[in-house]
Amino acid sequence: MTDCTLTLTVSNHPGVLSRIAGLFARRNYNLDGVYVVGLTGTTDSRMQLLVNKDERLPQIIKQLEKLYDVREISVEEGRDMPTCFQHPKAG
Repeated sequence: MTDCTLTLTVSNHPGVLSRIAGLFARRNYNLDGVYVVGLTGTTDSRMQLLVNKDERLPQIIKQLEKLYDVREISVEEGRDMPTCFQHPKAG
């Protein structure tokens, strides 16, 4: 399995992260990393999810697309891990 980053643009209001994390949990799919930041001047947030790519991921993406609060989804694979998910090197 390889790491994959899902980048979502979502509504910025209470409960959105819980609903998205719940979708993954109900399917027994682990989120290896979660990073969320509000987008300046909008009512949206950018959410990055680090997941392992396997045969279940396309179905989960289809189900994410059906959620009212999810505005846009992009999938990045085969690229360097975003800096928000990189572990600092022990010195």
